[in-house]
Amino acid sequence: MDRNIKFHNLLTKEEGIIVAPGAANALTARLVEEAEFPAVYVTGAGLSNNLLGMADVGLLSFKEVLDQVKYICDAVNIPVIADGDTGFGNAINLVRTVIEFEHAGVSAIQLEDQSTPKKCGHFDGKQIVSVEEMTNKIKAAVDIRKDPNFKIIARTDARATEGIDSAIERAQRYSEAGADILFVEAPQTEDEMKTITKSLPHAPQIANMVEHGLTPLKTNEELETLGYKIVLYANFLNRRAIKAMQDALLSLREDQTTQHMLDEIISMKERNRLTHLKKIKHLEDKYLSIN
Repeated sequence: MDRNIKFHNLLTKEEGIIVAPGAANALTARLVEEAEFPAVYVTGAGLSNNLLGMADVGLLSFKEVLDQVKYICDAVNIPVIADGDTGFGNAINLVRTVIEFEHAGVSAIQLEDQSTPKKCGHFDGKQIVSVEEMTNKIKAAVDIRKDPNFKIIARTDARATEGIDSAIERAQRYSEAGADILFVEAPQTEDEMKTITKSLPHAPQIANMVEHGLTPLKTNEELETLGYKIVLYANFLNRRAIKAMQDALLSLREDQTTQHMLDEIISMKERNRLTHLKKIKHLEDKYLSIN
């Protein structure tokens, strides 16, 4: 089944929340798929952390992000939700972003109303564009997409700068402009989360679970009860992997060997399976052999 149709069906299913762990590279996305999650989220913060070793403050270029989006889409069959930041500029820049992300195989692109350069939604010091500018961006995204099952996600960061009421009002305007999914970033209490979903009942809502972030951590079941349709665990895997690497490096430095950690790493056989060595060797045998 086409990934976009698959995602549309998940979105319109009456019950069940779509859990989308974040991935910053193709191998992590494949792990998400193998763990039988219904979708994977390409995390902008994760890309910045991994590619540059820098915080998510808008330092990555459009091309750098697009390359990783393509690799991830090629690596999995499940729907890919991709962070398109601000569209990397004004509405004209955003048009190209939407075209290229859809062409890459993305099923939903997230676009936000921060000014350029943007920042992580759980950082201080964010600034947002006018409602009119963002509304025009959403209209441009809707107009330029080819497949109606390719979803436009409108994210607002207005909670941090203008308060929850303004954030909800903005989300409603973005919905009226044609956004398929709404994402009010960084509510700070459960009551705010309830207010968001009750105030915007006609569009699916995204919750972003950021460990040690501004939003209360809830279980998936609790989030569904609150009225959310999608939950992102945008940087959980990246941060968990970093902690594991820190621990492993400390152990290697202290013990001067990896012998005691063999049970804590995947085998060569498992690594080769995950990275499709058998498939590559089959292609070698088929096309590189000389009779």
